[in-house]
Amino acid sequence: MQVPVYNTQGSQVGTLDINEATLGGELNYALLKQAYVRYHANLRQGSARTRNRAQVEGSTKKLYKQKGTGNARHGDRKVNLMKGGGHGHSKKRVREDYRKDMPKKMRRKANRNALLAKLIDNEVRVIDRLELGQPKTRDLVALLRAVRAETKTLVAAPVEQTNLRLAARNVEGVTLTKPDSLNAFDLLNHRYLVIDRGELESWLAGPSSQTGKDAKINPLGAAPAAAGTEA
Repeated sequence: MQVPVYNTQGSQVGTLDINEATLGGELNYALLKQAYVRYHANLRQGSARTRNRAQVEGSTKKLYKQKGTGNARHGDRKVNLMKGGGHGHSKKRVREDYRKDMPKKMRRKANRNALLAKLIDNEVRVIDRLELGQPKTRDLVALLRAVRAETKTLVAAPVEQTNLRLAARNVEGVTLTKPDSLNAFDLLNHRYLVIDRGELESWLAGPSSQTGKDAKINPLGAAPAAAGTEA
């Protein structure tokens, strides 16, 4: 697959050859949905709480006598039938109750497959050198307009790109992320991806490319073993 490469003025200055087979070859919709649902569920705080009958403050005095009134039998006002009473099935779950997990290899395959989906739809804008000379929002807006990526854009910029990150903070519809943090949720949740050519090549050849047994045998990006320690 030949992906066009643009400069900051929006002119095509070359192409980037990407092997579709390394991104999964074809779209795996079931895998993409599983990764999307997992990431979305893990964003939940799990902080919702409601009170049960024992936690509601108030008097425990019986409302009226048990018999002879013609009314239903009631004790105190804290039951779930009464206004202001406790919940019959109060919410008590925590953040961990909502969390989902996927094997590392599946997550990496989903991330790469999501990038393939964006490439197929021509929604990836590869910039030859994605950088700004000064932290000006208008410069970034002009760049996005030049490459036709103005609607809900994900800009992948490293932390060192201070000018770019400062310029993108207050642009509506623009989300910042680090190139090594690209994931299926962010890719599918945005219309366009804007990324530097070198950063994209590094991501394609980095740890995310290890989706087989070599991810455990010879992991890329792993910390070097301490001197004098041998298996």
